[in-house]
Amino acid sequence: MGDGVKEACGLFGVFGDPSAAHTAYLGSYAQQHRGMESCGISSTDGHQIYVKTGMGLVPEVFSKKDFANGNGSPLEGYAALGHVRYSTTGDSSIKNAQPLVVPTLLGEIALAHNGNLTNAVGLKEKLMSMAPGLINFATTTDSEVIGKLIARSQADNLEEAIIDAFSHPKDTAKGAYSLLILNKDAMYVIRDPNAFRPLFIGRKGKSVIAASEPFAFTVNDATYDREVKPGELIVVNKDTMNSDPGYRSIQLLKSSSITQCVFEGVYYARPDHVIKGVSVSKMRLKFGHRLAQEYPVGADIVTPIPDSGNFAAVGYSEESGIRYMPAYVRSHHVGRTFMLPHQSDREVAAKIKLAVIPELVKDKRVIVVDDSIVRGTTSKNRIQLLWDAGAKEVHLRISCPPTRHPCFYGFDFSTYEELIAHRKGEVEEIRKHVGATTLGYLSLEGMLEIVGKDGNCTACWDGNYPVDPEDFKAGRLKKGKC
Repeated sequence: MGDGVKEACGLFGVFGDPSAAHTAYLGSYAQQHRGMESCGISSTDGHQIYVKTGMGLVPEVFSKKDFANGNGSPLEGYAALGHVRYSTTGDSSIKNAQPLVVPTLLGEIALAHNGNLTNAVGLKEKLMSMAPGLINFATTTDSEVIGKLIARSQADNLEEAIIDAFSHPKDTAKGAYSLLILNKDAMYVIRDPNAFRPLFIGRKGKSVIAASEPFAFTVNDATYDREVKPGELIVVNKDTMNSDPGYRSIQLLKSSSITQCVFEGVYYARPDHVIKGVSVSKMRLKFGHRLAQEYPVGADIVTPIPDSGNFAAVGYSEESGIRYMPAYVRSHHVGRTFMLPHQSDREVAAKIKLAVIPELVKDKRVIVVDDSIVRGTTSKNRIQLLWDAGAKEVHLRISCPPTRHPCFYGFDFSTYEELIAHRKGEVEEIRKHVGATTLGYLSLEGMLEIVGKDGNCTACWDGNYPVDPEDFKAGRLKKGKC
């Protein structure tokens, strides 16, 4: 693996739209950056749940015929869920593509999940031991564990079953979960009490929409109302649609500690995404300004690693007065290099995907700004491109602190061994490994002065886990499996 960090998923849900599946298609496509391994859409017409999933990108899996409502379309109905996925828990295969359809005593439900449960393996083992041979799992994802917890409930309706599943005194889901659930009658929107992963709610006419990022509303000419609150359950059905705001809110779980993921803003989110009321682009600009204050160096140009390094590099340039010059060229047409069949093919594709313009860096002192260094392999290759192009000096600046601890809440680095900052320890050893002239990371103190000192998850930098990683501590966690 290289430094390319994968996030769990992107979610989209809509209720009360006669073209619901197509709306979900657009909303999922708008969030394609959140998951490029598999995708899916489920829908309902009030009689049954329909679903189509596939490996690959949204426009590769779906076509016009999927949305020909009323003409034998496989995705009929007025309500739909969309999901794009990277595998963080569970392997990358079609069986793990979402939305998952789970049978219950109250009928089928479709479920789409973003995040990672910290006790999924323990819950899975307990559920299977309760009814040997009767409770089975068709996937290796922690998302199915959530479905089984709901299916286990003896409640009279789905709303009560969901409340039961998430407030059970002994066996309940813990960790990070932004969640959409759909049955024949309603859509349910749930966010964990720590609010690790983003989730928004809004409207398009009378229909109600939920999504991981605001741009999914924009492409559908919808408006987002607000973030889903920590621990909140939102219920959307035909009755609530005729009221204001169009849904019913229940405080499902008490929120004692809000710890939203800061790494979302550093690396993964679109620049127009909003975190705690601040645009990601503005946040990254400030990271760059602070980085220039903490690690100044004489140079001729400042260049970003595209795309998530762009705004931090602009901020560094503005603060330092050193000319901003995008020397890297990124091809947006290469796609998913990690899915190519042979290592030699992947290496060639990686070279095509990112290249350097020699005329811009030859005989120059270059400051290159990147968002993070996780495993170190990709950073080393990117720095070598500058040397090969004739750079005189290469000064690497990183717009977050060293990533020394695994993430158990939705990003795909769940072991200490894969993290270069853990393996190498000292920044100087990391510098030698990646081949830079100098290396400087944004300090955690500097970062928190920008994003605020409260309400953040910084576990991957400081090791302070807001929710106990039970499966990891018990030795039950194996990378890529639930």
